[in-house]
Amino acid sequence: MNSWAKSLLLFEVTLFAAASLVHSGVILGGYYVHTQAATAEGLIAVVLICGIFACLFQPAWTRSVALAVQSFALFATLIGAFTIAIGIGPQTMEDRVFHLLLLLVLISGFVAAFRWNSQ
Repeated sequence: MNSWAKSLLLFEVTLFAAASLVHSGVILGGYYVHTQAATAEGLIAVVLICGIFACLFQPAWTRSVALAVQSFALFATLIGAFTIAIGIGPQTMEDRVFHLLLLLVLISGFVAAFRWNSQ
């Protein structure tokens, strides 16, 4: 579980960091700029990075840490999806698809971490 969880968290960090860079205009220019989304995605990436470090320094906590940071990321991503749905957040098809991908990855990771200890 430890290496699998850390790899998944690293993948999630990469997704959120990339999204933050896109929404800040660093990647792909100005078309997708949305500062609130960039800030939120950057914060989620930082929380996930903290989770990776916690797993590295306290391997016994890996399951709990993975559940906690993915819960935070999932909740924040659901807020982002909700803002898109009601017309506040970014309104591109790419944002909708990316949020769906994020939700699928986060739910899969959460379920895997949850089930890991109960088998």
